[in-house]
Amino acid sequence: MGGAGTFVVARWRPVQQHPVAGFLLPCQGDFMAASAQKVSRYTPGEWRNLRLGLLFVSPWVVGFVVFTIYPLLASLYYSLTRYDLLRPPVFLGIKNYTTLFFDDPHFWNVMGNTIYYVGVSVPLGVGSAFIIANMLNSRVVARTFFRGIIYIPSIVPAVASAMVWDFLMNVQWGAINGLLRFFGLPVIPFLSNPAWSKPSLILVAVWANGAAVVIFLASLQDVPRALYEAATVDGANIWHRFRNVTIPITSPIILFNLIMGLIVAFQEFTIPWLLTQGGPMNSTEFYLVHLYRNAFAYLRMGKASALAWILLFIIVVFTILVFRSSARWVYYGGDK
Repeated sequence: MGGAGTFVVARWRPVQQHPVAGFLLPCQGDFMAASAQKVSRYTPGEWRNLRLGLLFVSPWVVGFVVFTIYPLLASLYYSLTRYDLLRPPVFLGIKNYTTLFFDDPHFWNVMGNTIYYVGVSVPLGVGSAFIIANMLNSRVVARTFFRGIIYIPSIVPAVASAMVWDFLMNVQWGAINGLLRFFGLPVIPFLSNPAWSKPSLILVAVWANGAAVVIFLASLQDVPRALYEAATVDGANIWHRFRNVTIPITSPIILFNLIMGLIVAFQEFTIPWLLTQGGPMNSTEFYLVHLYRNAFAYLRMGKASALAWILLFIIVVFTILVFRSSARWVYYGGDK
C-alpha cells in the first residue's frame, strides 16, 4: 500500500496552462523555457512588420522627445539656475522659487491679477455660453445663421481680434467712445484706467467663447426629449425643466468647459499683451505676460522657467479641486 502511494507521488507532476497559447505545460521550468522559445519565434515577415512599424512611428517619437521631453527637462533644469542666454547657466538650487515667493512683491500682484481674471472670466464665460447654447437650441428664427455667427470669434486670429477691440475701446479714437461723445456722454477709459482694464479684457474673453457654445449646443441636442415630456406631464415649467433636466444631463459638459476655461484663462497672453502690455499701472500684468517679460525682455530665463513650473503646479491644483468638487454636482448617466 505504501509502495503504491509512493509510486503515484513520484509520477505526479504539476500541470500549468500557458496563458497565451492555451496549451498545458508540465512544470514551471518547462513553462519558462517554452515561453521564451515561443516569444523568440518571429517569422521574417513579422520582423519586417516590426521594423516598418518602428520606422513609421519614429518621426513622432523623435519629435516628441526633441520638442516636448527635452524642453520640459531643460526648463526644469534652468529653473534651478541663473541663465541669461549669453553666459553659461549658474546653478542656484531653489533660489528662484524662494525669491519669487518671499522677495518679489510684484509676483503677488501678478498672481492677484491672474486669479481675479480667472475667477471672473471663467464662470462668466461658461455661464454665458451655456445660456446662449440653450437659446440657440430652441426654435428661434434663423438659428442656423446665429449658430454660425456665434462661432466666428473662435476662429478669428487673436491678433485680428485685438486690433478690432482696440479700435472699439480706445479712449481717444475708439468707436464706442466716439458714439458716447456724439450723444454728449462721458467717455469710458476701457484700456487706460486700472478700474476698467481687467473688466474690458474679461469682456473680450467672454465674446470669444464660441467654441464652448458649440460644445454645449451639441450636448443639449443629445438630451432625451422624453425627459422634457415627462417633466411637462408632471407639471414642471420652463425653469423646472431647465434646472432638473437640462443642467444635470449636461453637467459633464459643464465640467469639461470649466476645466478647459481654467487652463486657457491661466495662460492668457495674446489679447492682454496686444491691448495693454500689462498696463495701466500693471493692472493687466497677468501671469503669462509676466513670464514673457522676464524671459524675453529681461533675459531672466531661470526665473521665467521657475514661473512656468509654478504655473503648471497651480493649474494642476485647480484642476484637481474642480474634479474633486464635481462629485457633488456632476451627474453621469450610469450613476444611481
